[in-house]
Amino acid sequence: METAGEGRQNLELARVLVVDDDLASRLTLQTVLEAGGYRVDAAATAAEAVGKMEDQEYELVLSDLQMESPEAGLKVLAHANLMEYKPATALITSSHNTSTGHSTKNRMLVEPEDIPGLLSKVANLIARRVSLKVQRELRHAERHAY
Repeated sequence: METAGEGRQNLELARVLVVDDDLASRLTLQTVLEAGGYRVDAAATAAEAVGKMEDQEYELVLSDLQMESPEAGLKVLAHANLMEYKPATALITSSHNTSTGHSTKNRMLVEPEDIPGLLSKVANLIARRVSLKVQRELRHAERHAY
């Protein structure tokens, strides 16, 4: 008979990349997501995040907006969107001032202070990514069936 721990080891956990230049924020978010059952990698800069995305496939990339430059987070998400594996993406912020002058209406801003809400949003982003991936695969299969 399989124990609960053994069953969990057989599950493929979703991999999340957290990108934030603030060590405390990065470690807090990493800890919360790991406690929520995700495999989490962390990066402190946009360049480090790009390298990790090239080496590893992620289901979700969460990035702080302002790091080494005011738009570093947007550059991380733009690179993520170029990846063949198409991870879900979202901006994270620990402040309530999100007026940057840049359009973020298609991005979800996650506030780490709301842990249940954060875990729910992460799960929804990953589920949406899976749904889009299945739709792409079905369209591809339909095109090649004839």
